[in-house]
Amino acid sequence: MSMFEDRVAINDVLARYADAVNQRDAATWGATWDEEGEWFLFGPDPVKGREAIVAAWSEAMAGFPFVVMYVSQGAVAIDGDTASGRSYSSEVARTADGKKLRVYGCYEDRYRKRDGAWGFSYRRFSILHSEEY
Repeated sequence: MSMFEDRVAINDVLARYADAVNQRDAATWGATWDEEGEWFLFGPDPVKGREAIVAAWSEAMAGFPFVVMYVSQGAVAIDGDTASGRSYSSEVARTADGKKLRVYGCYEDRYRKRDGAWGFSYRRFSILHSEEY
């Protein structure tokens, strides 16, 4: 795979991740993760391993009957079968108790290519701005 193909594949991971959030598709969302991934959503401790990450995501999504996520890729640095970078998200959501939210954030990402396919090996989300509307 060329550097260009790697960049396209990493961008596809981001697109599939966001689309799976919007479709509430746990299997597709989980497939964007490396089997040994670490997800820092909130707090200092990561959720480790694809299976645990998908379970935590499914539990979190249960609190949001409506969510739409948009992502944009920031800088990406590729080094062989690993890469790192940033991506930005914009989400509109409604909580189970009816609150309407807008959340803008930044992900610090690390990727791993395993068996020719890229996936997240690490994601840390930071809220840049959030508001009720």
